[in-house]
Amino acid sequence: QDFNHLRALCLSQGLLFEDATFPAHISSIGPNLLPEDKLRRIQWKRPTELQRNPYLVVDGVSRFDIMQGEIGDCWMLAALGSLTLQKHFLENVLPKDQGFQDNYAGIFHFRFWQCGDWVDVVIDDRLPFLNGRYLSVHPRTSNEFWPSLLEKAYAKLRGSYQHLHGGYLSDALVDLTGGVQMQFSLKDPPPDLEEILKAADKSRCLMGCSTSGQLRNIEMRNGIVQGHAYTVTGAVKIRYKNGWKHIIRIWNPWGHGEWKGPWSDTSPQWDHVEPEYREKFLRNKDDGEFWMSCENFKEQFSWLYVCNSTP
Repeated sequence: QDFNHLRALCLSQGLLFEDATFPAHISSIGPNLLPEDKLRRIQWKRPTELQRNPYLVVDGVSRFDIMQGEIGDCWMLAALGSLTLQKHFLENVLPKDQGFQDNYAGIFHFRFWQCGDWVDVVIDDRLPFLNGRYLSVHPRTSNEFWPSLLEKAYAKLRGSYQHLHGGYLSDALVDLTGGVQMQFSLKDPPPDLEEILKAADKSRCLMGCSTSGQLRNIEMRNGIVQGHAYTVTGAVKIRYKNGWKHIIRIWNPWGHGEWKGPWSDTSPQWDHVEPEYREKFLRNKDDGEFWMSCENFKEQFSWLYVCNSTP
């Protein structure tokens, strides 16, 4: 589908785009994602029906815009959270020639890497709601719609929203970058893991990690969720007491729910860090992001994923 051609056609006819190839219908959700009675209750709404003044992006694109919905696509959202930190990759996926202010015709497009090529995926902006709530990812800012629309385009690429329910973080990293990804088992980690993390962070790689667990989305007492994917958003060596400490920053695509152990937002470890560094690194909010030591990282997570445009 040619985005510019379709948009021009809709504008000339004064119509809002309706995508026949990914319709506002149960077939786009998938038959097994929800019980039948819930599937029948799904309503599709455009952002212009939900908000008087919708925007595609408000104050830039950030991981904190994303809050995972009913669909188990943490693997894709963890990759997306990492993508927001690397603007040079983001520009490929999120074209700037669209929005709700100029030439709005209910049509949007996003790009993903598939089989050695960037593929342009066109969608209409009708989003699925169940009982008045977003079925899928929802934005933290009520009038910002890039997370929901990008997720819809990815669902279309994969065939349905159901096909986003469970997947591999490694696949999503490649689909969003066209890059090369590597996986490190944290059950048998490389001896220089701290250096790998620091080098990857410095080289502006996308990074994610995942926990093992037969049961998905079970939050343990320490705040870590089993069978879940997270974004690695930073790795630093920090002055601590009389020495140095390697700590790693991690973000949960739920947009809340954090590690409660050492180096978490309210832990006493931060009292032994110089105020300027505490100021620089600590963000004490329930936004899903937290720090932990490299030792705890290896204990709590099973895989680390690193992706960049070159090996």
